[in-house]
Amino acid sequence: MTARWLVLGCAVAGWATGQGVGETSMLPIDHPAIQYDTRPLDDRITRLGRDLIEGKVHLKTGEDGYLSSLLQALRVNPDSQTLVFSKTSFQAARIEPRNPRALYFNDDVMVGHVRGSDLLEVAALDPKEGMVFYSFNGASDPPSFDRRDACLQCHLSPGTLGVPGLLIASSYTDASGMPAFRGAQRMTDHRTPFQDRWGGWYVTGTHADMRHIGNAVGHDSAHPELLDLHDSQNLTSLAKKFDSTGYLSGLSDIVALMTLEHQTRMTNLMIRTGWEARMAETPGVDPSIKTQLDTDLESLVTYMLFADEATLRGPVVGVSTFTKTFAARGPRDHQGRSLRDFDLQHRMFRYPLSYMIYSETFDAIPNQVKDRIYRRLYDVLSGSDQSDKFKRLSADDRRAVLEILRETKSGLPEYFKTGA
Repeated sequence: MTARWLVLGCAVAGWATGQGVGETSMLPIDHPAIQYDTRPLDDRITRLGRDLIEGKVHLKTGEDGYLSSLLQALRVNPDSQTLVFSKTSFQAARIEPRNPRALYFNDDVMVGHVRGSDLLEVAALDPKEGMVFYSFNGASDPPSFDRRDACLQCHLSPGTLGVPGLLIASSYTDASGMPAFRGAQRMTDHRTPFQDRWGGWYVTGTHADMRHIGNAVGHDSAHPELLDLHDSQNLTSLAKKFDSTGYLSGLSDIVALMTLEHQTRMTNLMIRTGWEARMAETPGVDPSIKTQLDTDLESLVTYMLFADEATLRGPVVGVSTFTKTFAARGPRDHQGRSLRDFDLQHRMFRYPLSYMIYSETFDAIPNQVKDRIYRRLYDVLSGSDQSDKFKRLSADDRRAVLEILRETKSGLPEYFKTGA
């Protein structure tokens, strides 16, 4: 089994991504079609920073400093809180099982907070450039954000598919929160078997007789894989694990964790596909870029349709309000169906197409390539593609997703509606 942790500002060695060699090759951030360091940004933090300067938004301090006010301004629900106790941040000295790091997220921004630290770490998704990393400066007037490209030491790696992004990696963690770096660190996502998930994380929620390796640490440095799994399963409270005073919640919701891991790879795939599409349009482009784009486009379609998702063997139930508030964000068709509706009995979502199709990042993929993505989606959803890799999608699944898209997704090609 493997354990795992999400990285937002940490050093990692020995990647084993579990992906194809091509899709983890590094793409040049200084390419004329990309210019990650210099191109004007349009992410949620850039917009908020501008609103703060213009006095359109005001942040307030409270018992948790600026955290609650910042989350509200970014439209990040506190019930998205997940807790990671592995030392996988540049604030590693403060992080341990008794003082886990809290992460909060929505579709395009993540905020990290460590109890006892004044620093708030923020990652925001620019539709074209990918993830951009910041620290929050509450001492300035008005509060501001400082870009931290040093984070790319970890956040531009094979683990992020060679573009600026977030990542989830596998490790075993000792009682101090230190990951065991012996051997490769493995990327994980919604394809990962349940029993290999969440080492280095706290997990609250029930999951029948399925087992994970969260809520557990190792005590034998010679055998870090031997975790103490006593009292680690189906927890609805973490009171026995640590004192949650100073946190917005004492929970680390299992459904939020599952959503975050799906979203992480999905986002990185969209960023990579968009970058390759823009690079492919430049004169004199290396032919290998176009070849790799073909491969990555198919990887994106396969992933967003959950074609190779790990099957759940029992019901998963979260303990925060995340399951309800996430689904409530819609959009919904006239039958009340949404791509955000959870299943959590046999698979994560009731309708197997990623809600990230509504994101600005998906819409920002150049039209020529986005049209190819739409055609592949339509081939599968209409039933004309019955290849083995999509065999998990039933006729009812395909029909429902197609109907939902027709009513809720703007910019669809006309053939989605006419069938031509």
